[in-house]
Amino acid sequence: MKNPVALNRLSENTVFRKGDIFVLFGELFGRGYATGLLDEARRAGMEIVGITVGRRDENNALRPLNADELASAEARLGGRVINIPLMAGFDLDAPADGPTPTDLLAKMTLETWQHDKLDWDYVSQCRDVATARFTEALAQVMAVLDDMIAAGRNVFFAHTMAGGIPKAKVFLVVANRIYKGTGTRHMSSQALLDSDMGQLVLQNFDDVSANTFCHLIDFSAAIRRRVEASGGQVRYTAYGYHGSAVLIDGSYRWQTYTNYTQGYAKMRLESIAEQAWAQGVKATVYNCPEIRTNSSDVFTGIELPLIPLLLALKKEDGGQWADEQWHACQALLADGVTMTDVFRKITDMQASEIMRPFYDFSAWPMANSQAQADLTILTSNEITQLHRDGKVMISDLLSGLVVEATGQLIFDESSEPSGPVLWLNHDIVARRLNASHPRLMSPARLIQRETESSQLQIA
Repeated sequence: MKNPVALNRLSENTVFRKGDIFVLFGELFGRGYATGLLDEARRAGMEIVGITVGRRDENNALRPLNADELASAEARLGGRVINIPLMAGFDLDAPADGPTPTDLLAKMTLETWQHDKLDWDYVSQCRDVATARFTEALAQVMAVLDDMIAAGRNVFFAHTMAGGIPKAKVFLVVANRIYKGTGTRHMSSQALLDSDMGQLVLQNFDDVSANTFCHLIDFSAAIRRRVEASGGQVRYTAYGYHGSAVLIDGSYRWQTYTNYTQGYAKMRLESIAEQAWAQGVKATVYNCPEIRTNSSDVFTGIELPLIPLLLALKKEDGGQWADEQWHACQALLADGVTMTDVFRKITDMQASEIMRPFYDFSAWPMANSQAQADLTILTSNEITQLHRDGKVMISDLLSGLVVEATGQLIFDESSEPSGPVLWLNHDIVARRLNASHPRLMSPARLIQRETESSQLQIA
């Protein structure tokens, strides 16, 4: 994408109804964007179907969920889980009796990883094994799913697979220095990308976060044809990240977390949606604003763009409800600390000359720099220290609001999506939230409205 295409309308669901099928293509774990979309599917009365990535046994063999695990997964989902393992990625796969890519990485050390080389022909064999395993299981999943979809039903496929970090000690140490290291502990993200280890990780990110979307669209083709032939409709959505527009100096401006290494896979995800769209398949990647999740907490500072959402709520006429969100956030701060103190740190970081080069959409995802990492991580740590409890954060409250809004926006827009790749920026998120909550205006806004009305009458 040369320019971000922003969603700028509040749509309504005109397709999905009671008895339709909602398929969550990715196992539901803890907090994350998917919970908001699931809430909307339940509200519409849809039948919820999920999958599992399975579990690895003590010999690294992939297995289905046991009875207790399955019961827990279905309770968490609120629907049926098709218990056929769909673990994506090739980091733990290999030809018979051969080492896995994770085993290969385990031989690297902190002193040698930047120069250690991999046998790419062998890595390709591991990747082929994993792809065959995944697609064979996916064909089985689709056969089960096909029997669950009655004629005339609409189907909503929500792709949520993401990640692909190999559990190799050397990589985890390097990643910790890239995403959390400051001063002498800082490490360049470009150094990782220039290494064989980094290139393997990028390939695994592709296979987990992006290529699974392509497999989903391809292997559900028979279901799609049957559903559409009987008068139903099929939609595909996926969660992207490619920066987002937040209020900076009073205007909505694109910004991003640096360095988001998975960004390369997210761009591939976008291209898959564009290719499907060109073939008449309504598949859309929604690039969502930053939130805190179990996985995003790896990236110290990714939560900072959340805080300007409070400004957007007011700018988009949130009224009393927006004021209540401000008060709720203020209550999470330590005694003597105000939201003004928090915003001063955010504003100082945004306005810094250090950050300006990173506001270039065309250069995304840029490598980090020592100064940028120091400033971002320092700002994040300082704002954490302003809280009453470091485990109960403003960013947690605001993440919940973003999850709520993005779930509504994606579900409703997907009835008649306007394109294959859409950005959900803070303006549309704030408008969605304000429209979903009581429209009581603050006294200041009431006075402003009355003044504007009087001026119009005089004119």
